Amino acid sequence: MGDGQADAKDQPPRLTVLGSVNLDIVARADRLPVAGETVTGAELSRFPGGKGANQALAARRLGADVCLCARVGNDAAADEALALLRVDGVDLSHCISLADCPTGVALVVVDAGGENQIVVAPGANRRFAAESLKLPQAEALLCQLEVPMAVIEEAAAQQKAGLFVLNAAPVAPISPAVLRRVDVLIMNEIEAQALDGQLDSFQGLKALTLGAKGAMLMKGDKVIARATPPKVQVVDSTGAGDAFCAALTIALMSSVEYQEALDFACKVGARATTRHGAQPGMPHRNDLD
Repeated sequence: MGDGQADAKDQPPRLTVLGSVNLDIVARADRLPVAGETVTGAELSRFPGGKGANQALAARRLGADVCLCARVGNDAAADEALALLRVDGVDLSHCISLADCPTGVALVVVDAGGENQIVVAPGANRRFAAESLKLPQAEALLCQLEVPMAVIEEAAAQQKAGLFVLNAAPVAPISPAVLRRVDVLIMNEIEAQALDGQLDSFQGLKALTLGAKGAMLMKGDKVIARATPPKVQVVDSTGAGDAFCAALTIALMSSVEYQEALDFACKVGARATTRHGAQPGMPHRNDLD
């Protein structure tokens, strides 16, 4: 019995990620265009992406046992978009293909300094039906807002126990039913400003990311931890926020102190900016040393 308890304790944390899958088509240019401008001379690449898939891969590479709940099209883009998840061993048994719509596609422009502009055609992500959701059992659930809010509401109803983490990206109103269930809300400054009026009664933990300035954790209006990322040579910032979300979730699942959790998340987010592409840039645990 003692050996069995030790074995159970050594098992990796079990995380379900509910969210989007996209194929990222990335153009690298010297600078980002302004409205109405054409910038030429770019280099084109294709990478697996989508906030849900990015966060699932990041969590898996950091050592979690991860299941991704998502929707893709029945097309060649789905194979490309899921390729790295398969290689790294993410459970895709709850990632279902839909016959009547394409896989989501993100059009990404990245400048020489690693800043980006992104336009998403959501495809199958938008067609995710709440009534089709069946969440696997896990210790924590991590969601974003690239699938319909009705799906997140259904997830909040099904995930009655365990840690519920919501990355409030991209900007969208969050239903009160979801906010009541959320334990950790992760936002950047733009998202926090957009949600300001909704969060007066929010009782959970708020994580605010500040780009190169780092991040902070808050309970109500009280800052309980601050962290700055290590200095790195930024190549591509696409996916850095997703790496942060995955890392913070895993750290909080491990019951570490808030400061340690935030330091870890900032370190992982910074490391993700040092390679091209959202998913190829997601660090493995041993990369952090």
